[in-house]
Amino acid sequence: MIKNFLAMLDSGTDNALLRYSLGNAYFGEQQYADAIKHLQVAVEQDRTYSAAWKLFGRCHYELSQFEESVEVYDQGIQIATEKGDKQAVKEMQVFRRRAAAKLTSKQ
Repeated sequence: MIKNFLAMLDSGTDNALLRYSLGNAYFGEQQYADAIKHLQVAVEQDRTYSAAWKLFGRCHYELSQFEESVEVYDQGIQIATEKGDKQAVKEMQVFRRRAAAKLTSKQ
């Protein structure tokens, strides 16, 4: 799957959906750093892409990058709120609380 997505990217196709799909595929392989690279681009290409924000924050969490995770979730929650995406807001709030708790326990 990753190879197919990378081939599409190499052929000149580059959009938020493709970058999210790559990020999701890398996430599934527990290659979180690679996933982050593509999810960063996805949210740059489409700042209203709630699913990309959610997965972007989750990848940072999985790498124990709790501060970055909280920051990403804060941005994602704000954008999803503006968009009216209530379900995404709720889900990101749950994950944000988990990341914030881990951040607090590390200090």
